[in-house]
Amino acid sequence: MSSICSFTSSISSISPFTSPRKSFKQQYTPIIHSSLQGTVAQPKASSVAEPLLLNAVRGEDVERPPVWLMRQAGRYMKSYQIICEKHPSFRERSENVDLVVDISLQPWQVFRPDGVILFSDILTPLSGMNIPFDIVKGKGPVIFNPLRTADDVDQVREFVPEESVPYVGEALTLLRKEVENKAAVLGFVGAPFTLASYVVEGGSSKHFTKIKRLAFSQPKVLHALLQKFATSMAKYIQYQADSGAQTVQIFDSWATELSPVDFEEFSLPYLKQIVDTVKQSHPNLPLILYASGSGGLLERLALTGVDVVSLDWSVDMAEGRKRLGPDVAVQGNVDPGVLFGSKEFITNRINDVVKKAGKGKHILNLGHGIVVGTPEENVAHFFEVAKGIRY
Repeated sequence: MSSICSFTSSISSISPFTSPRKSFKQQYTPIIHSSLQGTVAQPKASSVAEPLLLNAVRGEDVERPPVWLMRQAGRYMKSYQIICEKHPSFRERSENVDLVVDISLQPWQVFRPDGVILFSDILTPLSGMNIPFDIVKGKGPVIFNPLRTADDVDQVREFVPEESVPYVGEALTLLRKEVENKAAVLGFVGAPFTLASYVVEGGSSKHFTKIKRLAFSQPKVLHALLQKFATSMAKYIQYQADSGAQTVQIFDSWATELSPVDFEEFSLPYLKQIVDTVKQSHPNLPLILYASGSGGLLERLALTGVDVVSLDWSVDMAEGRKRLGPDVAVQGNVDPGVLFGSKEFITNRINDVVKKAGKGKHILNLGHGIVVGTPEENVAHFFEVAKGIRY
């Protein structure tokens, strides 16, 4: 999810662009997995015309791990704070094409990461699904009419991204043209259970009692809602890919609030459905799955069929690699708090993660988003060290 520096409860002057988009058809070579035993598939010669991140995910021979950071565009940057002062509404910043593009490109212009992620929010599709929401200062996301009954779920519309969020497609197209293939353009979506948690709880939650009450007392109602989100998010990923996204990350932020047996009922089937649907239409689009605190669910995350599992910092990278097996790429997983340390400390932690990840099929990242107040010069050091690594 994107970073939020300031919120207002009233949304005004949001005027999405609706001009036609060009459909990007990525031409990727198939992944060839090695039959050799080990933690990483055998690398092959890389396609120099394509971004390093895509080559690494495919298991091609790359000189270093690609690097980008979750929430790399956001409130730790002075340039973003200036935009916040002029445009205090988060939804305006995330639903206006020019602002989305400008904010998305801020870290690219300063740090030159190997991935440029769209500035947006996982809740962006909700309005188009007849679920009114806002992001309010001091509270975060607020769902005006939380969904608690079968009748509530019946009112949820299937998401049509071309009609509801044309600014997302426009922004991705412009980002792709701006970045070219010097970095991969990333889109992202929320996973069904995480989206359901927000709309049932009415916003963020500490104990998730409302969503669990629905799951355990009226499972059919929750399954109906999860199915609507699964169908809609598959369409949203396809739309983002056709608009220019070269890989898409799925955030299942709250799935780890579920026990393994409940994850298998209320999250895994819908994640797998999304992956299967997208792979039918976009077989070569890399999909990344991130769930914070997922150490107890790693093997189950791999069962979704995603290309990359993003590890949080609570999992040792070497152990995560071993548990996931050689065919799944990994992303992560430096503790965001490390960026508050000395430059020497940051360097050592980067090297530790890269060493444990092994050569290839690794995207260097944090184990979560950049924390508010992170020194910008330390982020610059992170990228400098990361881009200087050689296998």
